[in-house]
Parts: sequence; structure tokens; C-alpha cells
Amino acid sequence: MAQEQMHDGWIVRQAGPSDADHAVLLLPGALASAAFYDDLLAEPTLTSASVRFVVTTIPGYAGTPALADSSMEGLAASARKVAVDLGCDAIVGHSLGANVALEVAGSQTFSGPVVLLSPSFSRKDESRFPRTLDRLSRLLGTLPYTLMLKMIGPAMKSSLPPARRDALIVELEKNDPHDVRRGTRRYLEYLDRHGSLVARLCDSGTRSWVVFGEHDDIGLGDDERRGLEACGDVTLVTIPGTGHFALNDKPAPVAEIVLQAVSSITAE
Repeated sequence: MAQEQMHDGWIVRQAGPSDADHAVLLLPGALASAAFYDDLLAEPTLTSASVRFVVTTIPGYAGTPALADSSMEGLAASARKVAVDLGCDAIVGHSLGANVALEVAGSQTFSGPVVLLSPSFSRKDESRFPRTLDRLSRLLGTLPYTLMLKMIGPAMKSSLPPARRDALIVELEKNDPHDVRRGTRRYLEYLDRHGSLVARLCDSGTRSWVVFGEHDDIGLGDDERRGLEACGDVTLVTIPGTGHFALNDKPAPVAEIVLQAVSSITAE
């Protein structure tokens, strides 16, 4: 894998053949870094494919510098520029990264397919954890986030695969509580502005795969599910036997979905 480089405020590294037929931008979730995609990138079906991957960390997380505009719209516009500049014709996002990818699709400024791993379509779908931290921080400032980062190792013990747990927790511990507080506030404000993001995705006309783990702590309301199922451009997928971190715990089926997305470009 190539060394990290800075591109428009994003730290990126690339994997796969430089002359690949297609390239995919990979966006991890909140608190997470590019390292959270290492399990997926090690999948044989991807290493043998003619696909180049551009892996990054969302600015402001895992110790990376935040962008001047940390709103979801600002992150999406910046991510879209990185994708175009580096020749990516598909985007994969996990958790917060999935919501950034969803907003790229919703802005209708990117024509490629998107794979959304555990996105939140509304505030009520989101895990209680960030919602509670945001509420407490309005009274206590960054203290709730500082305490959260001190306890993140034990808190994540059951969520990450044992073989990768220690390495991934080190990445989570790199976060700055001030940046996480600001990013969480902007993210929840974005969800509140839209109420539900189902129509935003459906109206975009973007070929999309919306993927959840069977035991994901991100919810999907019945009305939202029906709305997504009615979208001709959206494929809903549930990965059995895993939770929020399917890309680490069950990377093989995630890899197959990524290849389906890439194949859809060829088929068009």
C-alpha cells in the first residue's frame, strides 16, 4: 500500500494497481481511521480485482486536522472533490462516512455508485451514544467526550473482532475531544435539518447499496425501509451474524457488495 499523502486537507493512501479499471474512495466512520478498512482491503476478491482504492480518514477524526467547514455538506463537497481529483468512480462509506457518501449522492454532483454501510437516515436511527454525548456536552463542554475517549477500550471490547481489537482501539484513542464534539454537533444538526434522508437518497437517482449488520445498533424505521425498498436504484442488504463493524467482522460479504457496485459501472 502506498504511503500517506495530503490532498485538499484529507490524508489519503492508495491500494491496488495504479492502472486499475476502476477506483473507489473509502470513507470510515466517526472516530475511526483509514485502518478500519484494512480487513476489507485484505480480502482476496478485492486484491485480485482490477480496482484501485483510495483510503482516507474523515478530517477531524483519529487525530487528523479538521476542515474549516466541518458541516456534513462541507465534508461531502470536499470528499466529492477528492474522489474526482483522484479518479474514483465509486464511493464506499461506513457509519458517518456512509452519511457523507449519502450526502455526496444527494447533492447530485457525483455520478458513480455508492455503498452505504450502516448509515443513519434520521436522528432516531442513530445510536443513543452520540445523542447522549451531544446533550451532555451542552452543559459540560468537552468533558463527556474526554471521558468517553478514556473509556473507549473497554466500551468497544465486544464490538470489534478480537484479532484486530487492540490495533483499532489505538486508532480510536487518537481522537481530539474538541473535534469530536464539534463534528457530532454538526452531524446531528444535519439529520435534524432533513428529518429523514430516505427521499434525499431516492431522489438522487444514484445506484446505491444500503447495508446493515443483523445486530447493528443503527436502526431503520419501518417507513424508511418501505421507502428504500420502493427505490429502484437502492439495494437493501442485511449481513447475518454481525453488528455495526461488518467491514471488520465480516469483510468477505462486504467485499462482494463493493464488487457489485463496481460491476454496475461496467454494465452501464
